[in-house]
Amino acid sequence: MKTFTKIIATSAAVVALFFATNANAQSQKLGIGIIGGIPTSDAYSVALGADLRYQFDVDKQLSIPVTAGYTRFLAKDINLGNVTVDGTDFGYIPVKVGAKYFFNESGAGVYGLAELGAGFGTNKGSGTSFVYSPALGYAWSSGLDLGVKYEGLSRDGGSTGYVGLRLAYGFSL
Repeated sequence: MKTFTKIIATSAAVVALFFATNANAQSQKLGIGIIGGIPTSDAYSVALGADLRYQFDVDKQLSIPVTAGYTRFLAKDINLGNVTVDGTDFGYIPVKVGAKYFFNESGAGVYGLAELGAGFGTNKGSGTSFVYSPALGYAWSSGLDLGVKYEGLSRDGGSTGYVGLRLAYGFSL
C-alpha cells in the first residue's frame, strides 16, 4: 500500500503542476475552508479540520481543485470497568487533486466533486494513507461555498473516514 499511496501522491502533484503552468488563460481561485464531521469509526467522536483549495477552471462548468489541509479525529474515552482511559486522537494532512463539475452552465450553483490523494499521518508511526473524497455542494457567485462530503482513508487493509460539512470562501486570483 505504501508504494500505491506514493504513486497517487506523486501523480496528483504532477497533474497539479501541469495544470498550474497552463492555467494562465483560465480563471483561478483560492479558497479557505473549515470542516466538521461525524467519524465512521466508533473510536472517535468528531472530525475537525481546515483546508486550502487552489482551483482553476478548465471551462465554466469544470474545475480542477488541488486541496491540502489538516484534519483531526478527536478520540472517545475508553471505559474499562472502573477505569477510564483517554483515547488517542488521530491527525493527518490530506493532499488531494480532483475534478469539480458544476451542473449549471454559469459556473456557480450545485456541483459534484471527486478528489484522490494521500493523507500523511501526524501521529508517531501513523504513516501515509490513500485518501478519497466525493462531495456535493453549492457555490455562490459571491465566493461562499457549502459542501457535504465523505472523506475516507485507507491503509494496510484498514479504513476510517467521516461524513462532514465544509464551509469555505473562495477568492478570485
